[in-house]
Amino acid sequence: MKIEVIGPGCARCKKTAQNVNKALEQLDGSANDATVEKVEAQMEIIDRGVMHTPAVAVDGDIAVEGEIPDVDQLVDLFQTA
Repeated sequence: MKIEVIGPGCARCKKTAQNVNKALEQLDGSANDATVEKVEAQMEIIDRGVMHTPAVAVDGDIAVEGEIPDVDQLVDLFQTA
């Protein structure tokens, strides 16, 4: 599973990245194959069609946009991915 935190590196984006990591920790072994990348380049954010940051993409699909997802929301998202 490829997880991308999309945003310019603002405080909201950093909080989203922290929540992603916490969610993966809660999943223990079931998320061992997960990789997390940050997408911070403005043109790349635009090319992906993200209008509001932060955003979280799972395997290339935008799953969350314009809000800081909480850890439980991310755990549910990653379990169904």
